Amino acid sequence: MKRIFIALIFLASFIANAQNTAVGAGEKLVYSASYNMSGILTDIAQVTLATTNIKTSKATLLRLKCTALTYSRWDSFFEIRDLYESYVNPKTLTPYLYKRDINEGGYYKAMKYTYSHKTNTVKTVQTKKNNWVENKTIKISSGTKDIVSTLYNIRLIDFESMQVGATQTLTILFDREETKAQITYLGKETINTAIGNKNCYKLKISSSQSSALKGDVWLTADANKIMVYGKFKIPVGNGELKIKSATGLKN
Repeated sequence: MKRIFIALIFLASFIANAQNTAVGAGEKLVYSASYNMSGILTDIAQVTLATTNIKTSKATLLRLKCTALTYSRWDSFFEIRDLYESYVNPKTLTPYLYKRDINEGGYYKAMKYTYSHKTNTVKTVQTKKNNWVENKTIKISSGTKDIVSTLYNIRLIDFESMQVGATQTLTILFDREETKAQITYLGKETINTAIGNKNCYKLKISSSQSSALKGDVWLTADANKIMVYGKFKIPVGNGELKIKSATGLKN
């Protein structure tokens, strides 16, 4: 499941501080995640993306929450209970706080990022089993985002103004390291999904740092630009994400 999320982060924002017209509070997207087991794609987990408003003493932030849970029949084989969340400016989706809490087959790790965009630094706190904690402040490039805010920022892109074959390079912060990736716009394609036939923008994913990571993603060609389908090739096989339901859309 971790590798599915790594693949997803390569869908990112091309435009720093673009105005958010696609994502609002109360949105909920539910997906089934499948993995190739013995030559057959098998649904193993549910991935849910949800947004809510969070009020602080200084401002109202948009909470972007992503969870991944194995279906009960797979828990005895490899239980996954993953939580990723980012707290962002609702107008620009610029992140201020990021939290990651993963529990996969008995392996546990938590990570917290606190951004300082004025200094392009991030204070990080990593926690593992037995209360092992490590604090570290790292330098980031301007516009670098975490895994979750990156997922949502792709929806701010104006694909209508892009030429087919256009490629962009972006930078994502994952496990305290900046990762370079590329996205190529492949044009429009209509596909059948659980929420109906959708005209979509098709994107190709690749990584300049990992030739083994490849994939394609389909986003609805409308004002919401939600992902409805994704397929990924990873070092240990391949997998898919298929949308099951979409509620509370902004547009």
